[in-house]
Amino acid sequence: MSRLELPLQVNPELLQRAAELRKHMTPKGQLVWQQLRGNRLGVHFRRQHPLAPYIVDFYCQQAHLVMEIDGSPHRPQQGYDRLRDAYLARFGIRVLRLANHSVRDDLPPVIYAVRDACRTGPNP
Repeated sequence: MSRLELPLQVNPELLQRAAELRKHMTPKGQLVWQQLRGNRLGVHFRRQHPLAPYIVDFYCQQAHLVMEIDGSPHRPQQGYDRLRDAYLARFGIRVLRLANHSVRDDLPPVIYAVRDACRTGPNP
């Protein structure tokens, strides 16, 4: 099965919301961003990036990888997260979910996991 192409047109409201989220990142998001920014893992990440119709925490186009930091607010929306992950998978995009407490308590292994996920490359 061939990979679909993500829609190129992004709703202006979604772009504005992504910009707001970048200005007001969570403390855990800021910790991770400090490790990803400036191609520190050898690949380019974008933060709070719109992938219509969603905004993802971090996105690496080269590796077709989305990284999400999930805290307690994500527990009630696990069904929504599964639908979103399935939608992204249709475009060959993998989703790596990181627990908020892992980012807070043990950041180096989290970053190693992200680096390894980038090295495995996109889904066929």
